[in-house]
Amino acid sequence: MKELLAAVRDGRKQAVPALVAGLDRAERKAALAELKSLRKEARGWDWQRQAAVRTTLLVAGAGCHTGAAACAAWIGSRDLRDWSGTPYHLVLKVLADRDPAWLADVAHRLAARPSMASAEADYWFVAELVRIAQCPMPVTDTMVEAWVSYVASRRYHGNRRNPLIEVLRTEPHLTAFVPRLFEGPEPPSSLSWYDDPDSGDHWPAVLATLAAEGVLDRAVLVDGAVKRLLRGGKPGSLRFYLAVVRALGLTEEEEAARVPDWSGMAGDGIPVVAGHAQEVLSRLDARGELTTRVLAEVSGSVLFRTEKKLVRAQLVTIGKALRRDASTADELLPVVAEAFGHEDIDIQERALKLTARHLRAAGDAVRIDLAMAAAQLGPMHRAAAHEVFGDLPAEGAAEEPYEEALPPVPAARLLGPAPGTVAELVEEVAALVNSGSREVGSFERALDGLIRHARTDRTALTEALREAMAGQWWLDDPRQEQVDRWFTRNPGGLDLVAASLLGRISFRSARDGRHRWTATGTCPHAALDGVMYARLWEAAAVATTGQVPFLLATPTWHTGSLDAGELVERLGAYRRLGVHPGPVDFAQALLRVRRTDSLRAAAGAALLGTAEGDRLASWLRADTPVAPVLRHGSDSDRPTSGTWWQRSATGTRRVLLATKERLDIQQEFPRAFHWLGRPHYPDQSPCYHWAAARSEHWLAALPEDGEALAAWLIPTLMNGAADGPDGGAWVLPGIAEAGGPAADAIHLALAYGLGARHAEDRLSAVDALLVIAARGRLDARLLGRELAVLVDHDLVKLNRLADSVRTAAATGAYRTVLSVLTAALPSLLAYDKAPHGLGEILAVAAACAERCGPVATEPVAGLAATAGRRGSSQLVRQAARLLAASGPGCGGETDGGGTENGETIDGETAAEETRGRETRGSRETADRETVRGPQAGNHRRDGQKVLIGDQIHT
Repeated sequence: MKELLAAVRDGRKQAVPALVAGLDRAERKAALAELKSLRKEARGWDWQRQAAVRTTLLVAGAGCHTGAAACAAWIGSRDLRDWSGTPYHLVLKVLADRDPAWLADVAHRLAARPSMASAEADYWFVAELVRIAQCPMPVTDTMVEAWVSYVASRRYHGNRRNPLIEVLRTEPHLTAFVPRLFEGPEPPSSLSWYDDPDSGDHWPAVLATLAAEGVLDRAVLVDGAVKRLLRGGKPGSLRFYLAVVRALGLTEEEEAARVPDWSGMAGDGIPVVAGHAQEVLSRLDARGELTTRVLAEVSGSVLFRTEKKLVRAQLVTIGKALRRDASTADELLPVVAEAFGHEDIDIQERALKLTARHLRAAGDAVRIDLAMAAAQLGPMHRAAAHEVFGDLPAEGAAEEPYEEALPPVPAARLLGPAPGTVAELVEEVAALVNSGSREVGSFERALDGLIRHARTDRTALTEALREAMAGQWWLDDPRQEQVDRWFTRNPGGLDLVAASLLGRISFRSARDGRHRWTATGTCPHAALDGVMYARLWEAAAVATTGQVPFLLATPTWHTGSLDAGELVERLGAYRRLGVHPGPVDFAQALLRVRRTDSLRAAAGAALLGTAEGDRLASWLRADTPVAPVLRHGSDSDRPTSGTWWQRSATGTRRVLLATKERLDIQQEFPRAFHWLGRPHYPDQSPCYHWAAARSEHWLAALPEDGEALAAWLIPTLMNGAADGPDGGAWVLPGIAEAGGPAADAIHLALAYGLGARHAEDRLSAVDALLVIAARGRLDARLLGRELAVLVDHDLVKLNRLADSVRTAAATGAYRTVLSVLTAALPSLLAYDKAPHGLGEILAVAAACAERCGPVATEPVAGLAATAGRRGSSQLVRQAARLLAASGPGCGGETDGGGTENGETIDGETAAEETRGRETRGSRETADRETVRGPQAGNHRRDGQKVLIGDQIHT
């Protein structure tokens, strides 16, 4: 046994099988106990020592275990696995003397462990155990993942690449694993790895070939792939299943047998899956295998979707059905009317034309319902709707005055006192330490509670903490210097204070820690973290002495703000007790104190007669921002000349903000705060936080200076609008609730957030926009100008911005959104070549104007000229729509009449645009037909031509 342990410590894994074979059952049991102790000991070693013994320890432990469950757990343990691979051939040697049934039990237990899917060798090992034990292969999700990786590895031998179909033909467990490819939560990632989809050397094509050869059951593949598409999932995951369906080339009988599945996919599937299902349903309808009721149900689901391509294709399918059988009008036309309320005016127009063509076949009751539904049509189609239905039923009623729907102003929530008993405090501390959370309310209450109870009941507190912290490595590690070194490098959170109270941090480290976090880096992330770490070290030091009764900087409200009067009372208590405040604690209290309407509190602070009282009084009376923000120089409302790379060559592409210095912070505050008081120029302050770093304590450190915090974090938001990771805009809703003015920095940060790359960040920006508007702090002109500047510098994309403002408008904030866009449009419309996505911005603005009415009393520069351009692009049509909704005099200068897209004033069509895929092969007269009549073409409103009845565009 000693020789075995020595071999393990030396890392001589090749010698282990022979040494284990020489041990009897009792000796193996005794050796196993020593190996477990060695495993626990090794967890405290450095990575090089661990790597030397890790795999040797795995082989030896596998051979010494006598129970199948314990042996499988040992082999599958993640801490015994190595990047270089597990020596499974040695594990098989040490298990060679085991009973086949025992080996089968190990194989099935290993197959159920998620860790066994990390490498193709895991599958090989389980397959070898199955071969030796002559038992069925365990087909688990883990084994499916490992099997696919194993197959991929078999395709490559040196420079030779074996065709996938040859590899699969030799797989003994092919028929067992293939059905499970469609049952797991996600498909193995390598299933979708192929360079050329047309090569045929990829999983979907090979599975279809094997099914055609009879090697695989075709029905199993069809059912599995279709059901998996119906279940839904991530787009990347469904790509494989859709490719299988297409590769199989379903027969007419197979398609007809799955109508409910196609219907579900068309209504609820991701766009690419819904599009395929829509194609199948269209073929079924053309063959007469789809009932009118099913077509109506499917159409109702599809027309409710936001994807315009799907909606247009469904209208084409309905038009075909109506032409084949006019008697279906009573069932299908009410479904078409669902599209009258679609956000896209082209969809509305298509639906109206389709309804007009087949209205004669509808009954009187259906006509009435359709006329009522037509009231949803926008102003551009009202004249055409009158021509089709006459007077609309809803037009006689008086419209209610518009009311903006903004969220309620967030109320400041009181933080609440620290836990009153030791048991409550320790329970909260343990929860925060174990979760790693720094949620401001719980964290601050618990930190204050530790200081309070360390003074009043230290013995009970330390006993309860020792029991609650059981299992923390720093409590069990006997080496004091290791604990000190760890917390010096990573102060963490409340565990630092708890460790100090339990004597696991030396007095010297606690003393030095109060002054250690002074070099806070060159970026705001490091600086604000440094403020938090300085507070923790100071709390760890004063907790051991018990001299401080409570913390001064504990917030009053959930935002981190501190009531000025409450801080005066706390300083008064310190004076009565003869206690001197901790410098870091007092400095943080000054940054958190609410400075507005605090003259009475300033007078009370001055009466305290202490140095801290005088500093507080001076701080409140000055009411000066921590870091005054400087404006950037990009203020022009006109587009700059040159391309973005020409601008960036001169350093003008980036739009960031600098902050001025505060000498009193550099001179009177502890060194951990000095970064906050220095002048900062973004280009000279590099940041190495590549990921979207996040800490709620950044907001709580400066709850009354949202402008400074926004200015410092704008580089992160700019990165998130380009190609940075998601999560960078998490700070915006908190900044929206912060105190102080909402000026240049907050509006620029909000502009970056609205144009963020990731949808989650745009939602955070929308939340912030609505909160700022609800608080009455939104400067719509400023935000609109900042958006135009960022677009001009190619820092945000208009289609992302359109998504943000569309989301904000959908909450009911139409006037807010329109005010912002109205301020941005003059610059956006001034380009010689309209930027991509401007049509979407105009569409949102037009929809808002139709809801709330115009917000500008002056003409929007360039709007009339854009609406008067030739053609019927979305840009021109949406400009005309916005012009119509803005009322007379709001379109700026226009160059007068002319024709639109070759169509004359009397509505005669002079051009037809090519249709998309859904009309390829034949032109559909129903979809081309315009609404005829005296007002079916171009309608004049106050001298400005507005397009109403144009041909349908894809």
